[in-house]
Amino acid sequence: MLGFPVMMGLVWYWGEAYYHRLMVSRVGSDLVTANAYFQRVIDGVGGGVDALAASQALSVAREGDALPGLLGAQQTRLGLDFLNLLDAEGRVLHAATGTAAGSARSAWPIVARALESGGGAVIERFEPDDLLALAPALRERARLPLIATERAQPDLRQEESRGLVIHAAAPVRDALGRQVGVLEGGVLLNGNLGFVDTINAIVYREGALPEGSEGTATLFVDDTRIATNVRLFADVRALGTRASAEVREHVLGQGRTWLETAFVVNDWYVSGYEPVLDSRGERVGMLYVGFLEAPFRAAKRMSLLIVAVVSLLVSFIGALLTLHWARSIFRPIERMHATIECVDGGDEAARVGSVGSRDELGRLAAALDHLLDGQAAQRGELQALNASLDRKVAERTADLAAANEDLRAAQHRLVMSEKLAAIGELTAGVAHEISNPTAVIQGNLDVLREELGPAARPVANEIRLIHEQVHRIRLIVTKLLQFARPGEFAGYVEAVDVNAALADCLVLTRQHLARSEVQLVQRLEARCPVLINLQELQQVLINLIVNAVQAMPEGGTLTLETADRDPATDAAGVVIVVHDTGRGIAREDMARIFDPFFTTKKRQGTGLGLSISHTLVERYGGRIGVDSEPGQGSAFIVSLLAEPVYRRDAAPDNAASGAPIHP
Repeated sequence: MLGFPVMMGLVWYWGEAYYHRLMVSRVGSDLVTANAYFQRVIDGVGGGVDALAASQALSVAREGDALPGLLGAQQTRLGLDFLNLLDAEGRVLHAATGTAAGSARSAWPIVARALESGGGAVIERFEPDDLLALAPALRERARLPLIATERAQPDLRQEESRGLVIHAAAPVRDALGRQVGVLEGGVLLNGNLGFVDTINAIVYREGALPEGSEGTATLFVDDTRIATNVRLFADVRALGTRASAEVREHVLGQGRTWLETAFVVNDWYVSGYEPVLDSRGERVGMLYVGFLEAPFRAAKRMSLLIVAVVSLLVSFIGALLTLHWARSIFRPIERMHATIECVDGGDEAARVGSVGSRDELGRLAAALDHLLDGQAAQRGELQALNASLDRKVAERTADLAAANEDLRAAQHRLVMSEKLAAIGELTAGVAHEISNPTAVIQGNLDVLREELGPAARPVANEIRLIHEQVHRIRLIVTKLLQFARPGEFAGYVEAVDVNAALADCLVLTRQHLARSEVQLVQRLEARCPVLINLQELQQVLINLIVNAVQAMPEGGTLTLETADRDPATDAAGVVIVVHDTGRGIAREDMARIFDPFFTTKKRQGTGLGLSISHTLVERYGGRIGVDSEPGQGSAFIVSLLAEPVYRRDAAPDNAASGAPIHP
């Protein structure tokens, strides 16, 4: 599954690379052959003109009247399109094609070279007027309508009128060796189909290409085909079509040889292009050879498909043989692995047994069984020792746990006894010191009510509140004693509306609220009444409200919330939340805030407020907790049951016992 795709990927990559190199090498070789033939044709034209210029026949004809006939006969024999005799100044004396006498040729490079006793043959690109000067018929032969070609560079011209000419010249000398003129001749390559057909026949001999492919050769003026055996359709040659823009830029623009696949007229060919240079070294055209790529691509795909099928078949057969051979190795290993898993799962009797092999795997399986037998024996001994040790540890642990429990109970009783003893002493003193002043206040209050009579009606509510608070003072003294000796007191309970109780508490604490810049927010949504002593509930709420106001000396927001407990998760009851935005409670103090006599108010407070509140709430089966972050404020949460569950040993443990309880 892994090897076959990787192998085929490599084969495909190597096949593509080799195919590309092979095609490039082939077309490069073809282009060398075509160029050699093209150069031989140029040299042949030059050699023919040079031989005629040096011939005795030309020397004799110059002296008589047979020169026009000689030039015409030699033009036909040499296969030239024009043949002219020029004087020593480069002007036309006689022409085989009817060129007007006196036409100057000295400006043309090959003629100028012949006038300097050089000569030779070169490729030249002539404009229409120059073609007319060479021979009247050449301008019309060179004209070729341009055909719009896919992928070619845009060209606004309608026809190609320039001509590509093999231009040859040779000096003519008299009997004394003096140069008396120049013999000029040449061949127009535009429409010269015999030339490209000969190249194609030389390069792509019969049987040189696979069936379905065809070789082609083309000569270009710039990027326009002027002689080609590429077919536009059927037997119509693609004269006037143009090379693709990328080929033009590569060959004519950059002067490099193109050896690569290229789009030719209407299909893809493996192509070779090289620039054709004139006598000045300028790129005036291109020589092209190539062959249709489609048959080669089909052969390549078929070869790769055959390789893929054979490779897949070999891989499949090899995989079957390998799996068959590997099973003799895997089965013993799998049995040993299964035995180890059974032993790990608790089956101590699991063994490999005989694997039917006497090689290394058979000896390994026997050694594993022997090892498991030894481990089973050692395990039995260890289990017996562990059982004995566990019994001894359990006995010692039980004794230690009982001793620790007794010690914690004794320590707790001792601490509580010390706290309650201190509270008892304090309570006795407070009761003695407060009872007399409260009796005087109560007596004077009664005298005041009798003396004022009807005049006391405007302040009747205030007198009532004073009377209630004097009564509350007496109750506080009583509750102090109740906190110290809770078993000696029994509270009177009644159905209390916590919203109304909270409203009364706000009236009693309005002086504290008025002295501070505290904004009051109330969300009173509780509807369930609770059975509790009203005065004790007010004592708890007033203590929490006053503490909250004191925690915000610079002002803030006091939020009072009530809600019914969720009957789906809790027993029926209500939750009261007193939330402030003060400085919060330090983390190290959270565990001690409900301890008696613990206070963070160094100059005020006795440290009994929260402890007494905790005791009162838990006496009825409720809970009080706190949620606080330093700098973020505090929220005290009081959770009360609708039907109280009395506890006579309620005492604060730590802050965790008062964890927040949300509605």
